[in-house]
Amino acid sequence: MIHVLAFITTKPGMRDAVLAEMRANIPAVLAEEGCIEYGPAIDAEGIGPLQTAIGPDSFVVVEKWSSAATLAAHGAAPHMKAYGAKVRDMVASRVIHVLSPAA
Repeated sequence: MIHVLAFITTKPGMRDAVLAEMRANIPAVLAEEGCIEYGPAIDAEGIGPLQTAIGPDSFVVVEKWSSAATLAAHGAAPHMKAYGAKVRDMVASRVIHVLSPAA
């Protein structure tokens, strides 16, 4: 299994618009072969000093894929290319961590 944490930072005030485009794309992603989990997450409220906030213009996409090959196919999928084109001008940066379970 492959775990992915994609930290997305939007341009100021654009997070909701990017999340709307992402939510519209989620059914297509969940239907992909090998997709186990895929969804956005934002800062939880009321956690206190335990939390390091990612901020109002950021979110994390939490993903699980059955293999590196299915993750690669996801990145090349036509619906992902279309999503990328729609949000390109709204995204300031992205950092993607691809992880394997620790034994």
